[in-house]
Amino acid sequence: MLNTIRIAKEVFTAEAEAINDLKNNLTNSFDEAIQVMKRLEGRVVITGMGKSGHIGKKIAATLASTGTPSFFMHPAEAVHGDLGMLSSDDVLIAISNSGESDEILKIISLIQSRGIIIISMTGDIHSTLAKNSNYLLNINIKKEACPLNLAPMSSTTVTLAMGDAIAAALMVEKNFKAENFAMYHPGGSLGRKLLTKVKDIMKTENLPIVEKSSDFSTIIEVMTRGKLGLCIVKEENRVVGIITDGDLRRALQSTDISRFEFKANDMMTQKPKSVNSNEMAIDAQNYMLESKINELLVIDNDMFMGVVQIYDMGVM
Repeated sequence: MLNTIRIAKEVFTAEAEAINDLKNNLTNSFDEAIQVMKRLEGRVVITGMGKSGHIGKKIAATLASTGTPSFFMHPAEAVHGDLGMLSSDDVLIAISNSGESDEILKIISLIQSRGIIIISMTGDIHSTLAKNSNYLLNINIKKEACPLNLAPMSSTTVTLAMGDAIAAALMVEKNFKAENFAMYHPGGSLGRKLLTKVKDIMKTENLPIVEKSSDFSTIIEVMTRGKLGLCIVKEENRVVGIITDGDLRRALQSTDISRFEFKANDMMTQKPKSVNSNEMAIDAQNYMLESKINELLVIDNDMFMGVVQIYDMGVM
């Protein structure tokens, strides 16, 4: 095996084991900290130096995007005015693997004097930071994934995992749903998908509609012109069925009757599956996937409004 691949696998193993061991470090302090953040009227402020600071920025971003207002405060900048960012309604999460980072310890007493709750994330439960925090989250590791056991690797990985655990727990505790997530991500493809409704993407013009008595030739002509691979069958302005290209093939294969003798009524699928125009498009997509179909009729209050197809979901 190539030496570089062996090293990579060793890193993956070491970091995976460190995360797995993290489960054993959880205490009631984790739940207590979550309950404090759940009831929080202010924001969760994250601070950390060096690599811990980089991870802290990511944790703050994850919290902010999942319903918990949060931002990162650089501890070195804090003593030069950035402490003004904090209010008494905030909670501080201080990250330091050693628990002895000078820049963080310099601001701890100042933060305590303002009555701000401190949650520490540290690998040393006996450290100065741990002793001066209200809640302790233990991120201790056995060793770094670094070949020299020096560079922060496993330690930053478990710190990130603990941050994700905090965000996930708060999402559940706050009943944070997909539509809430979409409100914080309106610009991305995921946000568009979660905010898009059926009415935004359904087809409403030049729909291929036939009557129950329409003959085979008419059905083929209308289906071809409609370019949807289907026909909607109506009777007295009411939808009574749908004919897909699959229905056409099955009808021709299942009988010796000449195709010219077929009527729409002979081939259509009765009671076609439908959806309301105000349904979320993602729900319509899931419904089609579960039902193993490619289209849904859009019907509001027994009125036919249009057609939405699984292929339309790509525009979200």
